[in-house]
Amino acid sequence: MYTVTQLARKHQLSRTTLLYYERVGLLSPRYRADNGYRWYSEAESERLASILAYRSYGVPVKQIGELLDHEDDVSQERLLKEQFAALELEIQRLRQQQKAIVMMLEQPSILEQNMVNKARWVAIMEAAGFDEQAMQNWHKQFEKMEPDAHQEFLESLSIDAEEVARIRAWSRK
Repeated sequence: MYTVTQLARKHQLSRTTLLYYERVGLLSPRYRADNGYRWYSEAESERLASILAYRSYGVPVKQIGELLDHEDDVSQERLLKEQFAALELEIQRLRQQQKAIVMMLEQPSILEQNMVNKARWVAIMEAAGFDEQAMQNWHKQFEKMEPDAHQEFLESLSIDAEEVARIRAWSRK
C-alpha cells in the first residue's frame, strides 16, 4: 500500500497532481484511514500509470476517465485517433507559423516595403508562441548580435524614433 506521497514519488509526479486526479474523479484511494490518510493499492498505481500514459499522448483529462472506465477498444481507438488528428492540426499550424517567420527572414524586402508594422509583427510573434519575455529576449539577442540591423528592423516597422531608442536602450541591459 502507498500513501499519497509514496505513490506520487513512485510515478515521479507531485502530490498536488495526484490529488488533482482524485478531485476530478480519475483516481480514488483504496481506503482512508481514521486519521485521513489515503492509501492506494497496486491497482490504483496501475490506474495512475494509465492516466499518465494518456496524458503523455496529450489526451485531455476529461476524456481519460471515459477511456479508463469503459476499457472499450473501440472507444480507445476512436479517442486516440481524434487526439492524433488534433495533434496533426497543431503541428500544421506551428509549421505555418515557422514558414511565416522564415519568409520574413528570407525576404527582408517585405519589411522595407512597410508591409509589416509593429502590431502585425507582434501578432506574428505571439502566434509563433512568443510571450512578452520571449520577445524581449529576442530583441536583446538581436541588439547584441546585429545592433545596426536591429535599428533598421525597428524603423522598418514604422516605430517612431523615441520608441526605437527606448527598445534599443532596454535591449542593451
